[in-house]
Amino acid sequence: MEKNQYQDLLSVNNAELLSIFTKLVRIRRIEEAIAEKYSQWKMRCPVHLSIGQEAIPVGISAYLTAKDHVYSNHRSHGHYFAKGGSLKKMIAELYGKETGCCGGRGGSMHLIDLKVGFMGSTPIVGGTVPLAVGDAWSAKLKGEERVSVIYFGDGCFEEGVMHESINFAVLHKLPVIFVCENNGYSVYTQLIHRQQSNRRIIDVASSHGLQTYSANGNDILDVMSVASDAIDCARGGGGPQFFEFETYRWLEHCGPNDDDNLDYRPSGELLKWKDSCPVDKFRAYLEGLDKSYEKEIKQIEKEIKIEIVTAFDFAENSSTPSKDQLDKYIYA
Repeated sequence: MEKNQYQDLLSVNNAELLSIFTKLVRIRRIEEAIAEKYSQWKMRCPVHLSIGQEAIPVGISAYLTAKDHVYSNHRSHGHYFAKGGSLKKMIAELYGKETGCCGGRGGSMHLIDLKVGFMGSTPIVGGTVPLAVGDAWSAKLKGEERVSVIYFGDGCFEEGVMHESINFAVLHKLPVIFVCENNGYSVYTQLIHRQQSNRRIIDVASSHGLQTYSANGNDILDVMSVASDAIDCARGGGGPQFFEFETYRWLEHCGPNDDDNLDYRPSGELLKWKDSCPVDKFRAYLEGLDKSYEKEIKQIEKEIKIEIVTAFDFAENSSTPSKDQLDKYIYA
């Protein structure tokens, strides 16, 4: 897509352009701060960071409303923030504090914040897929004008529940958005070692009979160019929609470190994807439009840094749950 097409897409709205950049760089800086502080041993839960994959949730959430629902997986931070999640509550959750979005009980992989329509994440691969579809079915039965979005990786697409859920969604023409973040790996195993080379995810999804779209998951405007009409279609009764976005995680599968030394990635692959950084790509696009954006970008970075410091201070100074409240959120 050429630059002038991007301008048409966004109506050359300065505020909107800067808002998109702010959301992208905010997720990046938060994840970097978590990685930096993780070795302090105050976050006692596993973390799956989304550095390198920020453009997808920001692009999708640009067309979601407060009423829409989002479901996520183990790599959930970017999805949560893009939907409007609280930085203070999320960092406090990682610290196991009472002020966390789940009262300190969930940690990184079990984020829930109903106030912003973030309905839950889980480390069980495929665990939230049928929940999102069931939620969309509920919306249709009740006549509620909202969509459900489910984020998952290329590894999850190999789960049986994925295909059962897509079939059910197509059969009942449900308002659900399937978002495949294809980063090419299931933990340490490349997609080419798990599937035949001619068996593309987008083609298999299409065979189920739903609308499918593919785009560059590292280009925020490319993501937005396919997300807009598709989400409107689902909201208007057009049935489920399926996105496949190619992207890449920079860090290890689980944890804050660089693991390129393990040699499960082909030589030079990580560097190639870093050269396609979604944050840098959009920053360059903005500065190419108008050099005056440089000053505003610096101010955005400054404000985000202050917000992050404040959030970690909030988490540090919050109280841990008391022992007499261990069963507070247990329902059975």
